[in-house]
Amino acid sequence: MDNIILGLLLLESRTIYQLRARISEGMDLMYSSSMGSIQAAIKKLLKHGDIRYEESVENGKYKKIYSITDTGKRCFFEWVNSPFETQSAKNPELVKVYFMGLSDKATRKINLEKYLSHLTERYHMLDAICKEADRIEVSEESRDIVFYQLAAARYGRDFMKFNIEWYKKLITESEDEG
Repeated sequence: MDNIILGLLLLESRTIYQLRARISEGMDLMYSSSMGSIQAAIKKLLKHGDIRYEESVENGKYKKIYSITDTGKRCFFEWVNSPFETQSAKNPELVKVYFMGLSDKATRKINLEKYLSHLTERYHMLDAICKEADRIEVSEESRDIVFYQLAAARYGRDFMKFNIEWYKKLITESEDEG
């Protein structure tokens, strides 16, 4: 979460609510975030001097606008320029699939179809983001940034498409077994 916040603040100063909204707009496939996890990361980054904030009042509302410090920039660039870390793929939904043979037969298909519907909604959201990004004119200095942000969105979209097809196949196979 720390590096996500640093990267977003490198692009633009934001309030905590703007950070949360941006993470929810497509980054949630990469990293699950709650307001509590964002607040904890903000607190840690402030303590280490990686970010700072300015206080302001807008429309009678008190706001803290966070920005990245030079220390935070060094930390972020050290991280982003380091080799990729191999992470174990975790998919908590597969645990439920693993034990599904013990579940109530009548609800299996219903639950699988509900999950498939959820995946399809997320796919359409990511597909819309990708299509919108393809139409945006990008300045030369932002080209690399936008290219890799779009690559992450395409990965999410393609991953959702794979999952949709996999769960459709599972539903068909389970019907053939029943």
